[in-house]
Parts: sequence; structure tokens; C-alpha cells
Amino acid sequence: MSLLPETGRRVDEIAARAQSEGRTPSLALAVVRDRAVLHFAGVGEHPVPDTKTQYRLGSITKSLTATLVMQLRDEGFFALDDLLYRHLPGTSVGGVTLRQLLGHVSGLQREPDGPWWERNPGGDVDRLLAELGYDKLAGPPFRRYHYSNLAYGLLGAVLERVTGESWWTLAGKRVLDPLGMKRTTYAPMEPYARGYVVHSLTGALHEEPRYDSGAMAPAGQLWSTVTDMAKWAALLSDPAPAVLPRETVDEMCAPVVISDLESWTRGYGLGLRLYRVGERVFVGHGGSMPGYVSQLVVHRRSRLGVIAFANSYGLDKTHISTVALEALATAIDAEPSVPRAWVPPAPATGEAAALIGRWWWMGREFEIHADGDAIVMTGSNHVDRFVRESPDVWRGVSGENEGEFLRILRSPDGAPEKLDIATFVFARTSEHIA
Repeated sequence: MSLLPETGRRVDEIAARAQSEGRTPSLALAVVRDRAVLHFAGVGEHPVPDTKTQYRLGSITKSLTATLVMQLRDEGFFALDDLLYRHLPGTSVGGVTLRQLLGHVSGLQREPDGPWWERNPGGDVDRLLAELGYDKLAGPPFRRYHYSNLAYGLLGAVLERVTGESWWTLAGKRVLDPLGMKRTTYAPMEPYARGYVVHSLTGALHEEPRYDSGAMAPAGQLWSTVTDMAKWAALLSDPAPAVLPRETVDEMCAPVVISDLESWTRGYGLGLRLYRVGERVFVGHGGSMPGYVSQLVVHRRSRLGVIAFANSYGLDKTHISTVALEALATAIDAEPSVPRAWVPPAPATGEAAALIGRWWWMGREFEIHADGDAIVMTGSNHVDRFVRESPDVWRGVSGENEGEFLRILRSPDGAPEKLDIATFVFARTSEHIA
């Protein structure tokens, strides 16, 4: 499947304008859906980009680090509200939680001590922790959004301490290998785009060094391609259970903080940025390292995403996120919605089978149908999903009743007669008012 020709031409124009006005040696822009590249626009000659050309991801790496944190949380290694002291004893900034570090509300300053880590060889975790001082706390947690690269270096340190394995080993076996992201690497592998600083007056190119970030690698080390990042984008819209269940991805996409309090167009979840454009909210992350900028944004409902790479340290007159968001909005507006193929459900059994059908509350009609091991209740303006927790008790896992209990009230002969959902009682007849 590909984009409509007119949509493709508009995306090509967005890419060409961004490369020309931005004065970047090359720019790669792709519209993706369901792991596939629907349209690729490559502009520039240094190098001529294609879908397998590597660029440095910069802080898109943080979304992968956050995924590792959420995996281990799901497996019981720790809780997100654990204090950092618990896993990195003795650190001077241990009074913040893992959740605060993930959401950039820890109060930590942006960078670690020492020289600018992005442009110098990095040290190991022990050195990172030894150089931390109390002065790295810029303010109390949760007072405001304050982006912190240091926070993700510390999260990487936690991952290593609780598993005994390096951050990169964990990333490979837990995320990249299961998703088949074979061209996402720790260090660049040919073919890759060299990164440049473009002189503002002469346009001369200064090639930037490509250092190993060491303990700060979880904040911005990785290299990848459009083809591989299409697989990463798909994880956000249609989670792969082998990596993360949908419920955990939904949790990552929920806002922890609004970073733009004036117009509410930007926020941050657990390792993912949130972008509001009009009435839509996109998720993803951007990145920069000396010589590179990058952006990934996904519209989860349509499963469309955009990946943008450039091999210059910023674009003149615009930002890489603006380019990607324009391309994604263009694709969503112009492309027809593609519904998923219908698959006959497995026959309902047990309690689920007895609950299927129409129910009434306050003169309003609702309908329950089975969906695998779950039941789904639909009304005029909402959809609630429940899973069985014990005999006659189901718990809401999505919708307005997420976290609430559905209790089956039975008649003397044992048949389900009413449903009590958080004290709201539903019955089989429209005459029931309660």
C-alpha cells in the first residue's frame, strides 16, 4: 500500500522545502503505517538518502530506554514510584522517583557534570554517579516540567544495576531483536549519513565527531534507519505483546505533565512526547546530537506515523518537529481511513456468554459483546472493556469504567439478572430505572 499520488506530492514538497530552507545536507522523510513505509522522500546529496541510510536518533533513544523501564516494571523488578535511593544507594539525588525521571518532572538539571556529554567521549556508570552533586537538583519534583538528559542516564544506570546487564544488551535482546530492528545500532554502520554543523554565513560544512556516550547512551546514543523506525512507530499504535502490552503503551502515552502551559500544545508522558495539533494528539519523540536532528510522530488511531532525519545540527527557519507534524497532518487529512479486517470472534463461554446482549440503565440502552476473554459494553457515547477477575466479578480495563468493578447480580434461579457497575445497576428490560 502507498499514499495517494497527490498526498505523496505534498509530502515531497514538505521535504524539499524543509531541506532547502533549512540548509541541511540531506533530509529523509517517510510516512509509515503498520511497519511499512508508505512513502519516502529523500532530499539532498550529502549523502543521497534512502530508507536504509542510518542517521543518529539522539533523544528518540529515550523512548526505547523508557520501554525497557516499563518492561521491567511489568515483570516486578521495581515500581515506578520507587525512590532512586532504592536502586542506586548513596546517590546524592536519590530522593526522586523513577516515574519522575521518566516524565521529566524530577527537578533534575538537564545535563550531568563535566564537559558537554554529547560532544565528548562518555564515562561509565560509576563515574556518572560519582560526579553527581546535590546541586544537580534544579528544583523540587513535580513543580514544573524540566527536560533532563541526566534523568535518562540515571534510568540506564538503574536498568544495569537491577539486571546485571548493560543497557545496550537489554535494548538488543528485549526490544530490537523482537521487533526485527537489525539496522538500529549502538555505533554507526555503513551506509550512514555523516553529521555536520552548517556555517550560518558561508554554508560550509563542518563534520562533527561521533563519540560513544558511555553512561549517557540511554539518553541519545542510537543510530537507525527509516525502515527500522517504521517498526518502532508501529509499536506505539499497535503494540507487540512480546515487547509491551497495549495497556502499558497506553500508560506511557498518558500525560504526566503539560510542558506548554500557555497553549497546551505539548506534553510529556512516560518516555514519550505528546503533541496537540488542532483536535488531534500525536505521540513520539524528537532528538538531536551534534550533526543530527530527528523526529518520530504517530497518530495512534489512524496508525499513521512520520519519521524525519536530517544530518545537520538544526534546520534554519524551522524545526524538525514542525516538518514531521506538517507531513503527518497532511497524510491524515488526505488519506482515507483504512479499517482493520474483521475476524470472527471466538465463541463466548461461561459468564461472558451469559452476559451478551442488551442491558438498560436509566432508560438508556447498552450492549455487551464478547471479545476474546473480555467483554465490551457499548453505549451511546462510550465503550468499556472488562476482564473477569473472580466469579461474578469483572474489572474495567479501558473506557470510562477503567478500574471499576462490574458485579453480576443473579436471580434465585442463578441467571444474571442485573449488573452493578460502580453502584450503577443495569437490567435486561427498558422499564428498569435505578
